Amino acid sequence: MGHLDHATFGWLTPVLSYAMACIGAALGLRCTVRALAAGGRSRRNWLITAASAVGTGIWTMHFVAMLGFGVSGTDIRYDVPLTILSLIVAMVVVCAGVFAVGYGRDRGRALLLGGLTTGLGVASMHYLGMAAVRLHGDVRYDPVKVGLSVLIAVVAATAALWAALNIKSPVAVTVASLVMGAAVSSMHYTGMFAVDVRVTPADDVLPGATAMQFIFPLAVGLGSYLFLTSAFVALSPSAGESEASASAQRPLASVSH
Repeated sequence: MGHLDHATFGWLTPVLSYAMACIGAALGLRCTVRALAAGGRSRRNWLITAASAVGTGIWTMHFVAMLGFGVSGTDIRYDVPLTILSLIVAMVVVCAGVFAVGYGRDRGRALLLGGLTTGLGVASMHYLGMAAVRLHGDVRYDPVKVGLSVLIAVVAATAALWAALNIKSPVAVTVASLVMGAAVSSMHYTGMFAVDVRVTPADDVLPGATAMQFIFPLAVGLGSYLFLTSAFVALSPSAGESEASASAQRPLASVSH
């Protein structure tokens, strides 16, 4: 059995992955708050931005953490199509959950449905990402820990959507984002502690790409997207600010006429 190391770079990958999860959660919450205060096409656009932010944050968190994953006695490669599929799954299911909350008339039912859908989707993203791992040996899972990780994902997703509906102030959003980041990280490492690898030594070259060849550049690109989108959201006026600006311009327009 190979020895599993979940932090080959020390605390760097766990801390950085947690930061990515928190940034994605904070951005998603802020965008959802903007969406609920808007209507029409603007609401749809804000919800899409929220879903892409949360999905990107969760996926980046997972694979930044995977940069620190190592198994003694074997190299590790990643199946590129499966890895990209895991990103698409994260985006789609988070989008479904966010839209259920953003447009649902019965908020309670929408919250439960959205939380269950998003949580199961996040868990699917995690285990699709693990299915993309290529190594010399067999990967097995502890079913109890797998079930616990799925439960954490569903609870975390439901809590995130509840926060999106009920939390408005920047301070509260910050606190909620830190909690949500911790929940997503807990789900990831619970799932990782469920892994057991039985190494079969071999000399053949593994298929796929190394983490530094593929995962690292993609994670950096998605992380940059999160930071740029955060700047855009921070600089764009809220619905209240836009309304106040429009109200201030009306007297000027009437005077000019």
